[in-house]
Amino acid sequence: MSALTRFANGVESLNDRIGVVLRWLALAMVLIGAYNALARYLTRFAGVPLSSNALNELQWYLFSLIFLLGAAYGLRKDVHVRVDVLYQRLTRRTRAWIDLVGTLLFLLPFSILMLKVSWPVVAASWAVRETSPDPGGLSRYPIKAVVLVSFFLLALQGLAHLVRQIEVIRDPTSGEAEPIPHEGHV
Repeated sequence: MSALTRFANGVESLNDRIGVVLRWLALAMVLIGAYNALARYLTRFAGVPLSSNALNELQWYLFSLIFLLGAAYGLRKDVHVRVDVLYQRLTRRTRAWIDLVGTLLFLLPFSILMLKVSWPVVAASWAVRETSPDPGGLSRYPIKAVVLVSFFLLALQGLAHLVRQIEVIRDPTSGEAEPIPHEGHV
């Protein structure tokens, strides 16, 4: 097994583990959202607030974590949106070439650009330990750091994706006339 294959396996394993955590975060987000909705309704009858700004923000933070960290997981599982209706009909090798070029020209440069653009904003937030402007709200600087983590993970998964596409391109059976459906595609 080559070092590149071990790297790809490691990145994919990391994103698989993150995907499992994201499932639990989704459940927690739904439960907190349901509680917040019920608490807003019952507050009218109880006369005291049954929810808080912190719980409202926690629901949004969980959504942010799922969305941001889910990008690399989505790429890993090949469940991201494809607009090209012809892609499915192509051979594995042709799809691998398209994915390789797209990753090199779009995914990796975009991830690097987002890391560069986000860094000053995240650093400034950490420097002042930014908090919510709402009373009883949560700290903002940790969730802003997740932007950097997410694009780093996306870039890593993009590199692992490149390794996998090169493996397909080098495979002598990948140019067969009948395309083999991608994982996650019907």
